[in-house]
Amino acid sequence: MDGVLLVDKPPGKTSHDVVAAVRRELGGKRGPRVGHAGTLDPFATGLLIVLVGRATRAQRHFMALPKTYRAVARLGATSTTGDPEGEIEVTGAVPSDPLALPTGRIRQRPPAHSAVKVGGERAYRRARRGEPVELPEREVTVYRFEQVGPRRGDRVELEIECSAGTYVRSLVADLGDAYCEGLRRTAIGPFGLEAADGRTPIPLDEALARLPEPPPA
Repeated sequence: MDGVLLVDKPPGKTSHDVVAAVRRELGGKRGPRVGHAGTLDPFATGLLIVLVGRATRAQRHFMALPKTYRAVARLGATSTTGDPEGEIEVTGAVPSDPLALPTGRIRQRPPAHSAVKVGGERAYRRARRGEPVELPEREVTVYRFEQVGPRRGDRVELEIECSAGTYVRSLVADLGDAYCEGLRRTAIGPFGLEAADGRTPIPLDEALARLPEPPPA
């Protein structure tokens, strides 16, 4: 089997958990290679592209695709991890309304609790040990950053379309005293969450043909 599976990742599962489950269903070590094309945090839900067989060789092409998210930001509070899994401090300092939502090329610093490698080790492992972690800024592109509907108390829903490598947790934290309470990935390039049944593979050739610039065969 060579192809792409679109999976709706549930909360509480890591991207690795999803890949491991697919691998078991396909025969474990005797089955084809299985990987994914872009990590989702355990608290987050939504679209995860799972690559099977020869599709794993095209991983970088799928990982480079832009992403679309729906996020729920809690205002007037901060989190040590930028999400509900960290230590929450209610500050009461609510960012102004309307929010300043930056678009275009921006520089952002990935969260210390992230999968970025520092000296060959994931940053979140160092952060969990209490070691200071300050990752270098990187340039990313935010194509669209919009508020969806009015604020509901100290919560607001946001929709973000951004380049690969963008951390939505950092975008929300940069609004002021705020953290990302909920996150759902709704699209990766031309692949939408509505097609994510987790069972019907897209043949590799068809999946590659959907990419903006299909890689050479």
